[in-house]
Parts: sequence; structure tokens; C-alpha cells
Amino acid sequence: MNKKLTLIIILIISFITFSFGKTENYEADKFHSSISFTINHMVVSKVTGHFNDFSVFISVDPSDITKSVVTASIKTASIDTGNDKRDTHLRSADFFDVGKFPDITFKSSKIEKKGNDYVMKGSFTMHGITKEIEIPFKINGHIKDYEGKIRAGIEAQTSLDRKDYGLVWNKTLDQGGLVVGNEVKVEILLEMVSK
Repeated sequence: MNKKLTLIIILIISFITFSFGKTENYEADKFHSSISFTINHMVVSKVTGHFNDFSVFISVDPSDITKSVVTASIKTASIDTGNDKRDTHLRSADFFDVGKFPDITFKSSKIEKKGNDYVMKGSFTMHGITKEIEIPFKINGHIKDYEGKIRAGIEAQTSLDRKDYGLVWNKTLDQGGLVVGNEVKVEILLEMVSK
């Protein structure tokens, strides 16, 4: 093998190694992260809750954040509103039907820069129904922890109409209005850790 061909092969290998090596992978630290929601109750008040079991992974291209990929999964049975009777109802076929639909999932298809922040677009699946949604988010910076791992803070908020996903159970109040609102406000606070 002549020197020119050897040099070309080395350059190709180096390019491939560099291209794949620049991706950084992060996983949510669940002890310092939360996925919570707020929904109207009885017209005059709001109920808040969160999910105790979830995972979020981000494959980051440090040279261009918009090329990153986000995947997330939430166990519906882990819903927690601080009321056992209500949580049992939410896990039933009236709402999440956790035996049939154990997971809520999201996978990004595109990330765009919006001013100082970002918007991720992707496929969101809940209750067996998949829709394309947009989730605005911001990055609160990053820091190296005492183990030498990189930690990054991310905040996101979005709203969903539960009826779009077949979660239609409700009751009408005697005075008018519904027991449960349709708009669900979601807040995502993540502390991502390099793997």
C-alpha cells in the first residue's frame, strides 16, 4: 500500500472518529428533575400533580444544539396528585387506562433557536394517540460536578388539550361548568447529567 493511500485512509478514519465522537449523551437526574402539571378543577380551583417515574435522554451536538435529539418516556401509573382516591381514578379507563397505555412518550424531530431560547418539535404519544407538538425550552447553563460529570439545567413549559388524546371523561356541575378542565399546563424541570 502506497503512502498516499495510507494517508487517505487515516484521514477518513480520523474524520469518522471525530464526527461520531463529538456527540455527547445526557440523562435526566430524576432526583433533581420533575415533570408536573396543573389542571382546572370545579371551575374555581386548580389541581397540581407530577409523575414519579420518567426518563429523559438527550444526544447533544455541542457545535450545534439544534442538531440534538431528545427522547422521553413517562410511566402513567406513576401519576401522583397527593390523593390516593383521585390517583386511582386517573389510572383507570376513565383517564390514562394505565394497563392498556403504560407510557407517554416524546421524540424530537427538530430543534430551532428562538431568540435566546429554543423550541423542540416532535412526536408526542399519550393514550395511544400520537400528535406533533412544539415545546419551548431554555437552557440554564452547565457546570462540572464533583465527579467530573457535566450537569445542565433545562426548563420547559407547554399546554395540551387532554381531549386531543382521548381523555374525555367529565361531569357537568349543577351550577354549570365542568368538574375537570381540558387544558393541561405542563412544566418540565430537568437536571441533565453527562453519561
